[in-house]
Amino acid sequence: MEKVLVIGGGASGMMAAIAAAGQGAEVTILEQNEQLGKKILSTGNGKCNFTNINQIPGAYRGEHPEFAQDVISRFPVPDTIRLFMELGLYSKNKDGYLYPHSEQASAVRDVLLMELRRLHVRIETSVCVEEIQKEGNSFRVKAVKSILKQEKKSKKRMVLVKTGEEEKVYLTEKLILTAGGLAGRVQKADGTGMQIAEHFGHRVVPCVPALVQLKCRETFYPSLAGVRAGAKIELLCDGVVEALDIGEIQFTEYGISGIPVFQVSRFAARALEQKKTSVAAELDFMPEFTETQLESFFMSRIQMRPEKTMNQFFTGIFHEKLAAVFLKRAGIPPELKVDSLGDQNRYRLAKIIKGFQTEITGTNGFEQAQVSAGGISTEEICPDTMESRLIPGLYFAGEIVDVDGMCGGYNLQWAWSSGHVAGISAAGKERPC
Repeated sequence: MEKVLVIGGGASGMMAAIAAAGQGAEVTILEQNEQLGKKILSTGNGKCNFTNINQIPGAYRGEHPEFAQDVISRFPVPDTIRLFMELGLYSKNKDGYLYPHSEQASAVRDVLLMELRRLHVRIETSVCVEEIQKEGNSFRVKAVKSILKQEKKSKKRMVLVKTGEEEKVYLTEKLILTAGGLAGRVQKADGTGMQIAEHFGHRVVPCVPALVQLKCRETFYPSLAGVRAGAKIELLCDGVVEALDIGEIQFTEYGISGIPVFQVSRFAARALEQKKTSVAAELDFMPEFTETQLESFFMSRIQMRPEKTMNQFFTGIFHEKLAAVFLKRAGIPPELKVDSLGDQNRYRLAKIIKGFQTEITGTNGFEQAQVSAGGISTEEICPDTMESRLIPGLYFAGEIVDVDGMCGGYNLQWAWSSGHVAGISAAGKERPC
């Protein structure tokens, strides 16, 4: 019986353990949190969009995006849906976005836990790995396990309190690293897995936050906090469009948020990390119009209600706070009568609304990021098996690898696919590269 040790009890680690144990391997999971799958519980605002039927081009990013598609083809979305159905999870399809029918993220985590227990996977939580050595064909893992006890804080609240530590040593023939993504450090994400990979000679692509809010330089953002508006966003790095998306933009006290912002954020973070000269977002608040059409639209509104002032002109189109920013940027007094606007001001307004540029100065960091971009270079991992090309018996899965996906269930699909391929391979059921 093959011995498999999985370091990291997140989505990919749980899937890897299930896949390996399902092939008859003796499997142990080590997790530094006090429970497995903690990050799953907060996915999709607690509803857990666990995959997406529409595996669109460009959904996965990294130095070599084709690597992710290669791995996912070995455990594709239909297989994922089928497996979760076998585990008891009935899904709900919302335009290709799949959720548990109960719309509870805990359901995804719980069916995985039940399967781990059914397969007699040994689960050890509150374990921090300190050192890994390769000894012949095996791995020797030194770790420290925190000893915890429940303590009553109030009538309704119990907390876990650390009372001591215990040194542990694990010997294993196959090692799967799934711990290491830096997103959500509140859940103790610390890059352990990537540090281990570097120790074994692997190259790590520098990590940056992804699927995260962006900070902007302009001073008007506090006045827009809480405002939402539909727009197309283009991310410009040194004047070149690196990414774009369309949807609802959410304004914050410090900048911009919302799904379209999340989709382009990894490119902004990477450009900032590379110290590009200029990183900006250009927002088009009326993408259905050309500039000329928008000017004509303004003219027709003026002709219908010439007595209005400019602070009334955008009522019914934009939030009044956003309209005020447009007027200020265009240098148009809000009390100006619309029939006095003039061709030049109409042109200026159309240009601003169609090409509203804002300078990106940063992100909200790993603490707020849903995933991290970067990780172990895919050049050094076999896509057929997720095994290291450098160290036989060492496998990787999940966010530790240089693969990150768009919003919409893609990152979890990567976790399921990479975890399943790694688990099956570590159990000895796939040929090495």
